[in-house]
Amino acid sequence: METRAAVIAIIVENDDSANEINSLLHEYRGSIIGRMGIPYREKGICIISVAIDAPQDTISSLAGKIGRINGVTAKTVYSPK
Repeated sequence: METRAAVIAIIVENDDSANEINSLLHEYRGSIIGRMGIPYREKGICIISVAIDAPQDTISSLAGKIGRINGVTAKTVYSPK
């Protein structure tokens, strides 16, 4: 199956969501290239970027599950190829 590279940008406003996010990222660990988390204390949020290489359905599934977590927003940018 053809894969695409993508970046999932995640904004976390609810610290209680961290375990659920980490659990999902662990579940998809085979497709994740890398991730970076930055606490932005002045705004009371955390910014996470996840680089992933997987079929588009897999990427959409992960981003959708993350975006449904309370206090979390997720958007995805896909590579052209």
